[in-house]
Amino acid sequence: MTVQTASRFAGIATARVESLLRQERAAYEAARPKSRAMAGESGRHWWNGVPLHWMLDWGTPFPLFVARAEGVTLTDVDGHRYTDFCLGDTGAMFGHSPPAVAEAIRRQAGEGLTAMLPSDDAAEAGRLLAEIFALPFWQMTATASDANRSVLRWARGITGRPKVLVFQGCYHGQVDETSADMGGNGQTVPRPSLVGQILDLESSTVVVEFNDLPALESALAKQDVAVVLAEPALTNCSMVLPAPGFHTALRDLTRRHGTLLAIDETHSVSTALGGYSRAHGLEPDFFVVGKAVAGGLPCGVYGFTAEVAERMAALNRRRPPGHSGMGTTLSGNPLALSALRANLSQVMTHANYQHMLGLAEHLAAQLAFAIQRHGLPWHVVHLGARAEFVFAPKPLSNGSEAMALPHGALEQAVHLFLLNRGLLVTPFHNMLLVSPATTAADVARLVEGFEACLAALAD
Repeated sequence: MTVQTASRFAGIATARVESLLRQERAAYEAARPKSRAMAGESGRHWWNGVPLHWMLDWGTPFPLFVARAEGVTLTDVDGHRYTDFCLGDTGAMFGHSPPAVAEAIRRQAGEGLTAMLPSDDAAEAGRLLAEIFALPFWQMTATASDANRSVLRWARGITGRPKVLVFQGCYHGQVDETSADMGGNGQTVPRPSLVGQILDLESSTVVVEFNDLPALESALAKQDVAVVLAEPALTNCSMVLPAPGFHTALRDLTRRHGTLLAIDETHSVSTALGGYSRAHGLEPDFFVVGKAVAGGLPCGVYGFTAEVAERMAALNRRRPPGHSGMGTTLSGNPLALSALRANLSQVMTHANYQHMLGLAEHLAAQLAFAIQRHGLPWHVVHLGARAEFVFAPKPLSNGSEAMALPHGALEQAVHLFLLNRGLLVTPFHNMLLVSPATTAADVARLVEGFEACLAALAD
């Protein structure tokens, strides 16, 4: 792990970090009077001036207000243009407003937005989901959070078991049971940052370290875990890749102990066409993907095997009629279905993935060269169209290591330096995405800006 002292952090002098952060904050404020004015006006009725409090996580003195986003180019209300490597934290992974998706939305907008009935896009969208992700049956929700909640309910219902197992440092959206950390003596505790959590997580959730197979086997041997809900790689707390053989053992252990396996690919769908699961043969019982699956329009889907479908049908036959506790009125609406079909058929293609994966590999190599040239104890981790520079000298093994990395002033200074030079990276950590609209010139600009930032941080 990176050594941190009062005078240095991750190989950078603390005084240099603080100085650069002050400088970049001042530059941001001076260059964006319209965003400043809009922040004040929005603050009259939006709490803290934004429709969603996550919009404050960029570390800027006031929010950046967007006028237009197209492809990988974002323009703010002051007229500044940015090359976007955040892409809505994966929601716009295929670029902002892919033309095919935008056209499908325009066409459907005049033909009905929601009806609580399937549209004429439903059959083809379902066929495409099955073809791309190699699972025969699907359901649609408004978000990946909704999809994960539904998967947990189905898994508990068809197994009769009460608990879900997740990995330390995971992220599965706004799902109470998964917002959990490892406590002392093997206890499960609410994540400290969680607001208003009253659920008894000890009775609902087991948390173990990612890549820790002995701990996983010990937990599953108790025979009370309905489902393991896992990301193929941890992607929301500094990226942690699976150790060799981890996923094979995970699948073997879940089958041995009668536990279902759900893979959440909302982020890792960037790995390849069909996601990490299809590229690496994971064979999940349930599969979840959201955010980018409909080109950025709110949409989540979950797929499942024929065996799981039979068990779900049997459960449905046993239960009395009434609300299942899953689904919302707007789930599967015609507008989302039209966007989903267009994205699956015309945007999520082999050709686009080949472009994304090749360019992301080049980006990761260039970032690693820059870090090496400056002699910093950092590393770069790469997964498909996703790359991340991490303030640690070697790859991380688990979520606890990732969560222990401070992401404070140094991260803010780097992000704000890049933003002030027209380059956006994900605010929560140092994640970068390459889309079909990203060009080699865009990557060269980012690497140039990154090099300039490292030079500015040098002693």
